[in-house]
Amino acid sequence: MKIIALEVENEKFSKNDFATYLKQEAATVWNLQQRNILREIYFNQNTHTAVLVLETNSTEQARGILKELPLVQAGLIDFELIPLAPYDGFSRLFE
Repeated sequence: MKIIALEVENEKFSKNDFATYLKQEAATVWNLQQRNILREIYFNQNTHTAVLVLETNSTEQARGILKELPLVQAGLIDFELIPLAPYDGFSRLFE
């Protein structure tokens, strides 16, 4: 199942609070890619927040995996999860 994960920053913290965790965050993200769980990662150009595409068995599994991220563990960010389903609109062409 594909899941889109949209980063939500905890507004109680400043950008400086993130600095301590960023190298370990990158290492953890790299590990998720190597495990073929994290398929794609981007930044929202407008807000510079992360947009991840995960491949998991469920939304619950995706949430558990995202808890591995140091920024999540530190309470600096969380994620809104959007489960995706295949587009089925092409069947309308053949009715």
